[in-house]
Amino acid sequence: METRLPAGLRPPVAVALARVTDNIPKTAGSWQAEPKWDGYRAIIARDGVDTTLWSRQGKNLGRYFPDLLAAAAVQLPPGCLIDGETVIWSNDRLDFSALQQRLTTSAKSLARLVREKPAHFVALDLLAVAGHDTRQEPLRSRRALLEELAKDWEAPLDLSPATTDPAEAQTWFKELPATGVEGLIIKKTTESYAGGQRIWQKLKHRESADVICGAVIGPINRPEAIVAGLPIDGELRIVGRSAPLKTAAAKLLGAQLQPAGPGHPWPRRVKSMALDRFNADKGETELTLVEPIVVEVSADTAMTGTSFRHTVRFLRARPELNPDELSTPSDKP
Repeated sequence: METRLPAGLRPPVAVALARVTDNIPKTAGSWQAEPKWDGYRAIIARDGVDTTLWSRQGKNLGRYFPDLLAAAAVQLPPGCLIDGETVIWSNDRLDFSALQQRLTTSAKSLARLVREKPAHFVALDLLAVAGHDTRQEPLRSRRALLEELAKDWEAPLDLSPATTDPAEAQTWFKELPATGVEGLIIKKTTESYAGGQRIWQKLKHRESADVICGAVIGPINRPEAIVAGLPIDGELRIVGRSAPLKTAAAKLLGAQLQPAGPGHPWPRRVKSMALDRFNADKGETELTLVEPIVVEVSADTAMTGTSFRHTVRFLRARPELNPDELSTPSDKP
């Protein structure tokens, strides 16, 4: 009889989440750091003879990643549930756009994508093994079990590296963004696994960038957030939005904004998902159009094409810069 997953762990299953931090722990101790992979968070389940792949939102992703299902069916034992990340590499760099293609292409084209750009599953945590729920075990025990399980794996199954050395974690944080890794995930090795809760910490690699504020959300004199744009193919296009502005920043920015004149290239209402790729609201957001002004923002390294995948953080207005002279992303060195 094939080993089944415990009844409470049959997917879809809530995954552990992370809250933002600004620091790596300075002393070695009850924590470990792992790369923050730029991919789709996913759960691989081996429930008896069935092998499935689920997103963090509870969507069955199996039909988009037949290569991962095939590998898991051969290399993972029944009664196993693994939390991880689906990724695709292109020229030694993570390729999020290729992942998106998997979810939007036709069945005929999917077969070609699987051949040309195979996916990988990077294992992060072990929720069940041999039909036993491991979530109440401390991370150090779950990690030991996961390492034992992964010792004979071959691509496309991979084990995420982990370190408890602050110096090595700092090196990873500095060097790995060149490969598309977004930063670090920091976990307490004494902690159990709590799906749906922010038990981990994420330290994201951020860089400052100049963008064009072509609109704001909220009143012009006390904007709630900026709508960022960049000149792309000769047009000013929306590339994202900022996190909510603090009161002082809203006041300073509002004092430098002017209502848009005739010919502004943006509509007064846009689909909410055009501003935030992870916005589940399929409605529209009303924009307060302004005369374009350059602003400096802090942004993480994750991009989808030329758009910021996550909200940016407003730093300051740059009225001394001419919006017409701002470089397009492809022009930047």
